[in-house]
Amino acid sequence: MKKRTAAVAAATVAALLLAGCSSNDAPAEAGGDDITLWLNGGDTPDALRDFLKTEYADATGGTLTIEEQSWTDALAKLTTALPDAENTPDVVEIGNTWAPTFTNAGAFTDLSDMYDDLGGDKLLPSFVEVGSVDGAEYALPYYFGSRYVFYRKDVWEQAGLAVPTTLAEFNEAAAALRTADQSGFYIGGEDWRNGVSWIFANGGELAVKDGDEWSSTLSDPKTVEGLTQLQTLFADASLAPVTEADSTPWVNINNNESTGKPEAATIIAPGWAHWSIGDLAPDPADSTKTVATWNDATFGTFVLPGVDGGVAPVFAGGSNIAISAASKNQDAAKELMTIIFSDEYQQLLGENGLGPANLDFASSLGDDQFATALIESAAESKLTPAAPGWAAVEGSGLLEEFFGKVNGGGDVEALAEEYDGKIDELING
Repeated sequence: MKKRTAAVAAATVAALLLAGCSSNDAPAEAGGDDITLWLNGGDTPDALRDFLKTEYADATGGTLTIEEQSWTDALAKLTTALPDAENTPDVVEIGNTWAPTFTNAGAFTDLSDMYDDLGGDKLLPSFVEVGSVDGAEYALPYYFGSRYVFYRKDVWEQAGLAVPTTLAEFNEAAAALRTADQSGFYIGGEDWRNGVSWIFANGGELAVKDGDEWSSTLSDPKTVEGLTQLQTLFADASLAPVTEADSTPWVNINNNESTGKPEAATIIAPGWAHWSIGDLAPDPADSTKTVATWNDATFGTFVLPGVDGGVAPVFAGGSNIAISAASKNQDAAKELMTIIFSDEYQQLLGENGLGPANLDFASSLGDDQFATALIESAAESKLTPAAPGWAAVEGSGLLEEFFGKVNGGGDVEALAEEYDGKIDELING
């Protein structure tokens, strides 16, 4: 998921509250076999899109139109479109961190009556949780993509360093690998989605729920401990700008086309990044572009280790999928959901490097190092808080501001207290 603006966050809260007052009361209307599916970004390959279109046509005789939305403005578009019965997409992909806000606002159709048929307890539990309200399921898992470490074997071996087994060993190795023109570990100062792993590894949380209320916990001692470690790591190991949030760190671990050398010895990224890492060469289909070919002699992977060994909890990337409560094509939309959660489609997700929603098909990811690291890191992964106002928190940019100030050398405890107050104003919707 990508960075949103404060203006979008404010619009999200206002519009979704309105939707929550009206959309769930609208009767489901059958008919209208031609429906629209919104997918975000390019993570769903063309082969999977073609499968959905073909299977839907065979099942209903209707046409499935797939419209791709940019992650950059998807939140704003969903906020405007979902409550509007005349313009809403029928089925929508939604970032997992946004799911609680839209679900609590009543933007989606209750899928409880077909939950078991779509996979039930076999579906990724943490993604089911963020799309549920009061025991009813609204937004179900679509795919997951956990984060793990990619490293330059050649650089690590030249420095005499082995794969670390604890988080402290990782931090020390990353600092040792930094040079004047190479990050030992490349991470942007505002990159909270990767930086939060140091909070989770130390037992901290971004927020907790007490009764019916959520509260930000940046100032919790365990969270502060993780933030302090991250601050030291950024200062000692990363040459990335302190103002950089989400980025494309695989560009930095690959050889620079001008110098022939990498700008980073180590990165952390979602598993699908491996398609962009490797030896670069002109794309046979387009000579103006380059393609990356993975080279086991140069590149390697490992999961981020925990404080005491094992696996550190990382933020799980991925999406949920839901039916718009305002859609006039409820039955047709449910038919599409049946296809999405079919054995065939779940198998295709894994074969294309996307963690399938139904964990019975995790083996479809394969057994190479990428699948192994993805499954191992996902097993210990965490999501952001399932708070009704979390989309507003993300959209406000407060987390980017906070992490940037921490990694810029600010007083961690003072900043944590300050931003707890700011986040608390938004987190309960």
